[in-house]
Amino acid sequence: NATRFCNVDGTWDNYTDYDRCEHLEQPPPLPSFEPEIELPTLIYFVGYSISLAALVLAVAVLVYFKDLRCLRNTIHVNLFLTYIMSSSLWILILSLQITVKLEVAGCIFLVTLFHYFSTTNFFWMLVEGLYLYMLVVQTFSGDTLRFRKYAIIGWGGPLIFVGAWAIAKPFFGSVSNLEHPSKLEIECSWMRESHIDWIIQGPSCAVLVINLIFLLRIMWVLITKLRSANTVETRQYRKASKALLVLIPLLGITYLIVIYGPVEGVGSHIFAITRAILLSTQGFVVSLLYCFLNSEVRQTLRHHFYRWRDERNILSGKVNNHHRRTVEYSIVTMKHSCVLRD
Repeated sequence: NATRFCNVDGTWDNYTDYDRCEHLEQPPPLPSFEPEIELPTLIYFVGYSISLAALVLAVAVLVYFKDLRCLRNTIHVNLFLTYIMSSSLWILILSLQITVKLEVAGCIFLVTLFHYFSTTNFFWMLVEGLYLYMLVVQTFSGDTLRFRKYAIIGWGGPLIFVGAWAIAKPFFGSVSNLEHPSKLEIECSWMRESHIDWIIQGPSCAVLVINLIFLLRIMWVLITKLRSANTVETRQYRKASKALLVLIPLLGITYLIVIYGPVEGVGSHIFAITRAILLSTQGFVVSLLYCFLNSEVRQTLRHHFYRWRDERNILSGKVNNHHRRTVEYSIVTMKHSCVLRD
């Protein structure tokens, strides 16, 4: 409040007292939205969150139901776990970077852990491709590789490359664009890209190439078997194309599509958005194809639901004998399907 006295004759005094006045603090201007930076980050966050929820549910289904326990699904579970860990660490690192800012030690630990699980993701894709290759192409030698050997490849292989990267990272400078800082400026130097990252990116690319070779060989065998079955040619290629589309997300071939793109102009923004959508939803697509839309999983869930419903009806004295016999026969059949498919 400002004070100014009014004289007896109705005129204002020349002096105004502003001692009790305080300056109002201006609210900080709202930061402008930068689509080329924030939109891909937002897509990554939403996509990883959706994938994380779907993957956790898929792992719970494959682990809980004993009917689904076999080598193939065990490999799926380990692949899902790599997606879960890498997605969780990506969300955690971004949240800490925006809110409290990472300390150097915490940054080094989380970033190294993130790179390890990201690399294990590629190596377990290699295990998936190797398992399918041994199952389809090397039919009689498929039993020579047990889960322990697959686990050594999937979890042990990345330790070599991530360890070498962690040792070399402190001795080489990282690349950062200081001329054009953004609201998402990276404070932790280990999070900045550098040519040293090829120590882990190179083996990941090699894994994708190997999986692509596996995929082509598997498709050739499948097409050959379809041709030998005396079916219509259009039906053969339709089945082969369907199998190809199912195998692509599992073997990580989608990474090859977005491994390199334009760096300037509108094309770079479109590429960044497309890349964010494909990579962040990779876990969701894999869990959808190999768990929730899998006929074996759906049948198991359906049978357990029917059994739970029949048990509840038994307690209430309303069981249907014919339906109960049908469900019991289906459950016995399901117990042998996983072993027969392996």
